Amino acid sequence: MESTIRLSAAHAQALEKQHAQAVHLDAQKSKARLREIGIDMFSMDERIGYLKKYGNHCLSFSAFQPNMHFFDISGIGYIAYRKKWGARFVLADPVCHVNDREFLVREFLKDRTNTAFIQISESFARLLHEKFGLYATQFGIESIIDLKNWNLKGKKKQVLRTSINKAQKDGVRFMEMNGKNIDDELSREWLRTRKVRRKEVVFLIRSRDQKYQEGTRRFYAFLDDELLGFIHFDPIYEDGRIVAYVPNISRFSPKFKQGIFYPLMVHAMETFQSEGVPYLYLGLSPLVVADEDLPCESGILKWMIRLLYKYGNFLYSFKGLHFTKSRFSGTEVKTFCAHREWLPAKSMLTVFRISNII
Repeated sequence: MESTIRLSAAHAQALEKQHAQAVHLDAQKSKARLREIGIDMFSMDERIGYLKKYGNHCLSFSAFQPNMHFFDISGIGYIAYRKKWGARFVLADPVCHVNDREFLVREFLKDRTNTAFIQISESFARLLHEKFGLYATQFGIESIIDLKNWNLKGKKKQVLRTSINKAQKDGVRFMEMNGKNIDDELSREWLRTRKVRRKEVVFLIRSRDQKYQEGTRRFYAFLDDELLGFIHFDPIYEDGRIVAYVPNISRFSPKFKQGIFYPLMVHAMETFQSEGVPYLYLGLSPLVVADEDLPCESGILKWMIRLLYKYGNFLYSFKGLHFTKSRFSGTEVKTFCAHREWLPAKSMLTVFRISNII
């Protein structure tokens, strides 16, 4: 005699969810068993291969700067981070397929080392909050320019047009040069004018002495034979091709009072446009955050970020940087940090310390 067990719809859905979770967990375990996992395990050629396939964050290229370490999983990708005072500070999104992020992070966090994630995308920040219980707090904004549709029209771009006209009138020459590094003296001169004078900012901005430079572009401005300024651009990759550039290093002579950043940037942008490069990323404007707080954010940290942006410009020109980038009228997207503590005061101080801001 056969018996039939009837399940309620809610009970059936719960069993299906449990089964799906069990299958997902088994798949994660199987994936781990089939992969090699290690610290700084990949060869340089292997790491560059992952960069060119998955390095679509504006700081993916910057992870090759000195003092960085990598959590590697063969066939998946890597997480780039810096160690300081017993903690790890991850820079940018993982370099892997988006579907492998959860698995890569889960393996990375297994040793329970105190870890913070710096300058990450909103989608990755939400994953860290939903799957790993981390706070995900806005850290600033990034600006992205659609080069195909960008032009010099508009009221906000008047300062760009004015600076271009002034440079043309003065006979400033712009050119791309990818040969010998000629900018050391100007860098030293420029650094003496900065609020952060002791050293160049690193970590959040890659250092000039980064050994791996493949794909970078360098644009220079000259008045007669005098170097007025330069901008170094790093490539952003997707599926083996360059889909964007980001200006990562820029220096300018204080002698040229009219400013040279805007016309030099526009010269580079027009060059990229002529080559069919889809986008230009302007990089991070730190501490520029939304007025509203999200449920995933630490309210106290968000309050501190707003306070530092308002009163901390003696440390770094947060407002000036944001104003300059806003003149290009790009699309602004939020960038986040993720952290375990409600008030990650030590972690934030450490980030500023390893960046040479304090």
